[in-house]
This record gives sequence, structure tokens and C-alpha cells, in this order.
Amino acid sequence: MSSYRQLFYHIVIRTKNSKPVLNQDHARDLYAYLTGIIRKKNSKLYRINGIEDHIHLLADIHPSVPVADFMRDIKSNSSLWIKESGKFPGFDGWSDGYAALTCSYLDMGVVIDYIRGQQEHHKKFSFESEYRKLLIENGIQIDDKYFP
Repeated sequence: MSSYRQLFYHIVIRTKNSKPVLNQDHARDLYAYLTGIIRKKNSKLYRINGIEDHIHLLADIHPSVPVADFMRDIKSNSSLWIKESGKFPGFDGWSDGYAALTCSYLDMGVVIDYIRGQQEHHKKFSFESEYRKLLIENGIQIDDKYFP
């Protein structure tokens, strides 16, 4: 008998101190690099987008890869690439934490649309208000020491 699984995660990572340093002129290069990291983890990226201070991903993480390891590799490898590329002046790294929120197959369309609309969404809402809302909607207790 075969094993079946779907492990979809809506992931949010932000720059250290939420510095607006992810130049959107080079965002596609960064997204392509992140896509390569995800593929090497035998995982699949469904959508990626962001603005100057954070990125959203929707990915199916392979069950052989612990989420903490996946996030460590995404952040450390991309951080090195960003600094070496010279395309994102002022980038000091990613924040210490991240959000990795599970979603079902039935919710994928909603999450993909949400990620796709980041530029429009952030004309009205700050990252902090968006992040708080996502955490609350997912039943996560917020620790205010991580919010400026």
C-alpha cells in the first residue's frame, strides 16, 4: 500500500528589523534562487511574492525535511546569496523567527491569491498588522516582545 501526504505551508519571513531592503527590481532573481533551494529539498513551491521587508511562500515540504531545517536552509542560503549578489544593499539578514502555517488543499487557491496580491494588500496594511492577523487567524498566541 502506498503512503499519501500533502504538507502545504504558508511561510512568511521578514528581513532583520523589517528593513525595506528587498529591492523589487531584483525580486524575481531572489525568488528564482529560493525556488532552487526548495527543489533541492525535494519540495515544491506553489507561489512566492513579497514586498521590500518580507516574503510569503506557499510550499509543499517533503516529509523527510523537518520544517525547522527547511527554514534554516532557506534563510541561511538565501542570506548568503543576497549579500554576495549586491542586488539588495542594506540587507543584514532575515529576522530570527518565521511563520510556517499549514493549509489544506482546499485552501490553496485562497492562499495563492493572497500571496499574489501582496503589493496591493500592503498599500492598505502594514506588515505588522498583516502578521498579527495571520497569527490570530491560525490560533497562534502572539508574544509582543517580537513586535516593535
